[in-house]
Amino acid sequence: MTPDIAQLTAATEATWPPARIVDLPGWTLRDGAGGGQRVSAATATTSSPDIATMIAAQERLGQPPLVMIRPGEESLDSRLEMEGFRIKDPVTLYLAPVDALAIAPPPVSAFQVAWPPMRIQEELWLEGGIGPDRLAVMARAEGPKCAILGRSKDQPAGTAFVACHGDIAMLHALEVTPRLRRSGTAVNMMHGAAIWARDHGAVWLAVLVTQANAPANALYCGLGLSPLGGYHYRVK
Repeated sequence: MTPDIAQLTAATEATWPPARIVDLPGWTLRDGAGGGQRVSAATATTSSPDIATMIAAQERLGQPPLVMIRPGEESLDSRLEMEGFRIKDPVTLYLAPVDALAIAPPPVSAFQVAWPPMRIQEELWLEGGIGPDRLAVMARAEGPKCAILGRSKDQPAGTAFVACHGDIAMLHALEVTPRLRRSGTAVNMMHGAAIWARDHGAVWLAVLVTQANAPANALYCGLGLSPLGGYHYRVK
């Protein structure tokens, strides 16, 4: 059975976890420790949470007031807009059966690297703006996880992070160095990630991508992943 949004949200949180969770009346806050929006956003736990409470708590954490708006939270979305929160980075969630993607890539084009990643992978991530704080997010993920290394033209060309939560594998932080893009590296890494996921008991492979990232959206659609909805942020 295809996982629902709640299951996919749980897999996202487990495979890309915040430094800590702060529970407040009406809210769940995440201390991202510099790891980006997904691990720093507040989410509502009631239909009409107090916005001022969230703002104050985010400021105490040293984070901007940032809220993730999920399907069905249109009322909260409107309230935040009235409070001066603007929409930021709408995200689409894509999903495919692992077996559909677990196709052997060409020889020496994608490698599974047992955690921790290689130094060259850290350098490739850093080149794409994924630094130590986001590597710390990956390190916090519990359960099976792997770093995928892509090669092209006999050079390290890309890297990605994949981790399992139950029968769902989530792929995060796929980066290909600009000088070696359009050479099939991302496709090869996706196939390599799916093979790893299948071998670790996953049935589904999911990814999250901002709607503004046209190349990534084209990649996932071209590979046959299906969009299953998504979310957006509101930031003060």
